[in-house]
Amino acid sequence: MRLRALLETDALGLRLLGGGDELDRSVRGVMTTDLRDPSRYLSGGELVLTGLAWRRDATDSEPFVRILAAAGVAGLAAGEAELGDIPGDLVEACARHRLPLFAVHETVAFATITEHVVRQVSGERAGDLAAVVDRHRRLMTSGPAGGGPEVVLDLLGSDLDLHAWVLSPTGRQIAGAGDTPLAGPVGAALAGHHLAATRTGRRAPHRATVGGTTYSLFPIRNTGRGTVPASRDVRESVLSDWLLAVEADASDWPPARLDLLQGVTQLIAVERDRRDAARTVRRRLAQEVLELVQTGAPPAEIAARLRVAAPVLLPGLGTAPHWQVVVARVEWGGAEGSAATGAPAGSPDSAVAGGPVAQALLEEILIDPAVTGPDSADRIAVAHTGDEAVALVPLPAVTAPVPAHDAGPDAAPAESAAAEDRALHADVLLAVIREPLSAGLAEDGRLTLGVSAAVHSPEGLRGALEEARHARRVAAARPGRVCAAGHHELASHVLLLPFVPDDVRRAFTARLLDPLRDYDRRHRAELIPTLETFLDCDGSWTRCASRLHLHVNTLRYRVGRIEQLTGRDLSRLEDKLDFFLALRMS
Repeated sequence: MRLRALLETDALGLRLLGGGDELDRSVRGVMTTDLRDPSRYLSGGELVLTGLAWRRDATDSEPFVRILAAAGVAGLAAGEAELGDIPGDLVEACARHRLPLFAVHETVAFATITEHVVRQVSGERAGDLAAVVDRHRRLMTSGPAGGGPEVVLDLLGSDLDLHAWVLSPTGRQIAGAGDTPLAGPVGAALAGHHLAATRTGRRAPHRATVGGTTYSLFPIRNTGRGTVPASRDVRESVLSDWLLAVEADASDWPPARLDLLQGVTQLIAVERDRRDAARTVRRRLAQEVLELVQTGAPPAEIAARLRVAAPVLLPGLGTAPHWQVVVARVEWGGAEGSAATGAPAGSPDSAVAGGPVAQALLEEILIDPAVTGPDSADRIAVAHTGDEAVALVPLPAVTAPVPAHDAGPDAAPAESAAAEDRALHADVLLAVIREPLSAGLAEDGRLTLGVSAAVHSPEGLRGALEEARHARRVAAARPGRVCAAGHHELASHVLLLPFVPDDVRRAFTARLLDPLRDYDRRHRAELIPTLETFLDCDGSWTRCASRLHLHVNTLRYRVGRIEQLTGRDLSRLEDKLDFFLALRMS
């Protein structure tokens, strides 16, 4: 309950003397004291009742109020029976410490206030929450018109002073109460805490502190009809389950309250299942297109299928969009992931099906993180085959007309460039998902993503699929739990380097760089940094010397020493290229 509610209860005889802007503070209990220092009996959140017997003169008010404020009490209520009017020094001290102060009429016993607070805080909380669950159960079972997860979160806030948000595994806000969204970095951090705790098998709710605020994290899993048995491997769902983040410490909640919060998560899970069912059509469309592309179907047949898909994925648009393909693979210790996870290929971990996990994960991570709500995935169609998931992502056609002077041969390239501007980029996706999903993958899982360029015709889809698969293989050759690569990397030396055998890498880099490293270690000469900067400046003496804050003659001496130690000539393109590749592979 809040202080405001006490003030509005006439039977309590409270009169506000200060702190009107703090009336939304929550009251967790009540304490009556006339001790000069009651701090040992305070735990925070109490309404303190006092008869002022501790006050001898005006100098006593400041230390007393300072002690209460430091203990985090919700407010102070002083009785008028002893001194009549409340002393001004007490009013001033409370104002300085932003502590709400009430006067209690002499006809009201402290026992009356105590009984009321105890009854409201402890006795009725479980009943209030049960009423919330019952009210929302009726709302949600009546169909989508019930309002979705936002309704139950609003009720938790209005009835129980609990601020809560529904988050995706990447920390994206799916639903929240009121107009206070959860900051993106906070959501990502909470999702990471939740995924890490889930992988270790710790019992929910999980406690997490982010930015000085404590949250309790509840998994959202439907335990009703049609659900997977609870004995399933946690890795089958950890990367796709939603979570409920509550701004409170649930570690001291009674079992009845925890059970009722679990009921709230089940209600939200019902809504999750309802919305997941709506993805069935999009998944089927993606599966049909994928099968046509992989079997080499005629472009006309693929185009016909895309015309069916376009209105579903982009309702209201009459023009065919550009398309982009994203390929994802989730592996648990086997195949390509064995090197990164340390598990041998063919180990039992690889028995966990990766395709459905990757499919559900792609449906989440391809959503714009700036968009809240579960329906923002309506333009993404994802299929899976084996351990691989393939997403067909439409890019809406440019609505602005092409100027007359741009029409003609240059119009198509201009349109393609505009589509590329709206396309998904591997590095952007990676920045959003790497931190939380790495926690869920723990020590035995790996996610790799490949992103194609945008294509504007059915003929281009087969190439886009192969391009995305090649990019994913480039990502798989890199270290890390979550890796992604885009189509632009396929036209670079970056494509080749990951596939160079380790023994060849080591021999090549050792032959070129070890003499320089040894010299640097013995003489602190910084030949390696000098070489890197020289190549980065395209061999420009002036620019390199300026960047290193060296005289050009000093730079020439260092480069000469590099050439002497390695037997190479940095004026030759071949030797520059060898040094460049050695630095990249080291």
